[in-house]
Amino acid sequence: MAASSARRILVTSALPYANGHIHLGHLVEYIQTDIFVRFQKLRGHRCIYLCADDTHGTAIMIRARAEGRSEQALIAAMREAHCNDFAGFRVAFDHYGSTDSPENRRLCGMIWQRLRDRGLVVSRGVEQLYDATAGVFLADRFVKGTCPKCGAADQYGDSCEKCGAAYAPGDLRDPASTLSGTRPEIRSAEHLFVTLEQMHGFLATWTRESGALDPRIANYLAGHFLGEELRDWDVSRPAPYFGFEIPDAPGHFWYVWFDAPIGYLAATSEWCAAHGGTLDDWWGRGGTNTPAAEIHHFIGKDITYFHTLFWPAMLEAAGLALPTKVRIHGFLTVNGEKMSKSRGTFLLARTYLDHLDPGMLRYFYAAKLSGGIDDIDLDLDEFATKVNADLVGKVVNLASRTARWLEATGLAAAYPDDGGLFARAAADGAEIAAAYEDCDTARAMRAIMAAADRANAYVDAEQPWKLAKAGPDAAAKLRDVASVALNLFRQLAVYLAPVLPTLAEQAGALVGGPIRVWDESQTPLVGLPVAAFQPLMNRVEKTQLEALLAAARAETVTDTPPQGAPQMDATPPTTATATEDSGAALAAEPLAAQCTIDDFAKVDLRVARILAAEEVPEAKKLLKLTISLGGDATRTVFAGIKGFHEPAALVGRLVVVVANLAPRQMKFGLSEGMVVAASGAGGPGVYLLAPDAGALPGMRLH
Repeated sequence: MAASSARRILVTSALPYANGHIHLGHLVEYIQTDIFVRFQKLRGHRCIYLCADDTHGTAIMIRARAEGRSEQALIAAMREAHCNDFAGFRVAFDHYGSTDSPENRRLCGMIWQRLRDRGLVVSRGVEQLYDATAGVFLADRFVKGTCPKCGAADQYGDSCEKCGAAYAPGDLRDPASTLSGTRPEIRSAEHLFVTLEQMHGFLATWTRESGALDPRIANYLAGHFLGEELRDWDVSRPAPYFGFEIPDAPGHFWYVWFDAPIGYLAATSEWCAAHGGTLDDWWGRGGTNTPAAEIHHFIGKDITYFHTLFWPAMLEAAGLALPTKVRIHGFLTVNGEKMSKSRGTFLLARTYLDHLDPGMLRYFYAAKLSGGIDDIDLDLDEFATKVNADLVGKVVNLASRTARWLEATGLAAAYPDDGGLFARAAADGAEIAAAYEDCDTARAMRAIMAAADRANAYVDAEQPWKLAKAGPDAAAKLRDVASVALNLFRQLAVYLAPVLPTLAEQAGALVGGPIRVWDESQTPLVGLPVAAFQPLMNRVEKTQLEALLAAARAETVTDTPPQGAPQMDATPPTTATATEDSGAALAAEPLAAQCTIDDFAKVDLRVARILAAEEVPEAKKLLKLTISLGGDATRTVFAGIKGFHEPAALVGRLVVVVANLAPRQMKFGLSEGMVVAASGAGGPGVYLLAPDAGALPGMRLH
């Protein structure tokens, strides 16, 4: 592609909240975005994909307290888990930051001052819901009740999932705290607001005329929000709160929805620091000689309000570029229903990776996504059938049936007559590219599979397996047929490269080298060597799906929200329900013989804080922990928890240790105690015991 036609494209996904692990519902968005980015790069455009962990808010603070560690230790551990999950699904960010970064703090201050300068910030007292039992003002997502607009029950404190209405937590009918289950009190506190109504005219025009929104979204905003006066936007929270303190309002913190989208700017600035350029290169409004970059946001439909009203208003007020496109997708259902732990269909990304090829899910999502806001369903039977038929039966099979006959000779020196198959598929490239550009990957997959059907019909008609048995007289014909088939396979791999990067790499290793540009789909390869064929993808077996669902059912504890986009949608960590307490663990390891209180008193159990944790390379099960019992009292303990806990995630965590256990000399060093943990039947891991929030190192358990 000529340099003059190359575009500059900045792409973001909603920031995953640091209170939970990535699940398959989240991955709809990240896979969709990654496909779009890979396509743009394959077309030769300068495209960067930026994201970050969304780290602030009451949910993080409450969870860190419950787990006996600092908020920074919690978000560091979740960042590592998120990055590992994304890498497992080949989601490739150009930069992945954190909203708790110094750069995000700086840019929040910049945006805040520009809002102040525009006269958009006001202060007034607010009656806010307060949980007297938990001792905190309640964030929106820690209150549930009945929607004041449509009457739907069990709705969060900021918006209704049924009718889409946005409201204040105090507007809920019959509110209850999700932390304690008690009815919250109403207490007054000073809050800061952005007077969004001052931006009403701009927002009405931008939502309708910018082209950034699907017309259905623009109509929704006009009907539900822009048809009446816009409410002031509450952008502060009083202490205690985990976030950035507002510089000109001590004791007040920016609400998570204020600093989270600014994380897009911070991630850009951090990327520029590493790769050159400035924030203005991407978020400036451009000039006569330097057109503005394109900005594409990918989000779930449940956070439409924030990204199509609040965020554009902030950008406009700050004099920054507005989104070129806000691409909104629907939710994921599994087997026709909302993901459910009780039905064993709440599927974490890591659980899937333990059982199935991630490329299969990428393809299935691509075959379902049309670029619209409709929900998609992961029917596992359909998933297996489609993957086996399309990827294994059509694409991979094309190479597996023919490549071996070219290992000795390589591709034919001149491209053989194929009846116009390659040329026809090359002509389809424009339609396929247009579908990718529109995020209508379902249409793109249909066109690609139609080309795969034609290619397989050619192989079936030519029957190379019979030519291989016909002896030397048929050798030239066999080489021609196999050369056509392998070229058609590689052409398909080019078209599928945004969806299946691993398959594209495998195709390049087989013949022709790495796939780098879209136009490689337009010209067949000739006279090149062909590597020994290696298996590319196996069929999905029913036993794999059964094992996946069994693993999901075995998850007895989750800190992941049940559905929707990952940003600002976290609920507190939940524990196993009574129905999950099957007694399997007790049956597998019955109670020990009775002991007296005097026997028990000999065991000195103490609260300890983990100061450092590291792997013991030569040990299969051990981590080396340095623990503090308070003050200068530190000890080294070797704990058999390797493989179940990441060392970095343990630092700062409170645990329970047997403090008076006689030291034991091991070949790795002296172990001066024992960390208390649970394990056994009914749970797949080793679970460390943690004291309640407020416990201090050195306290004794009684």
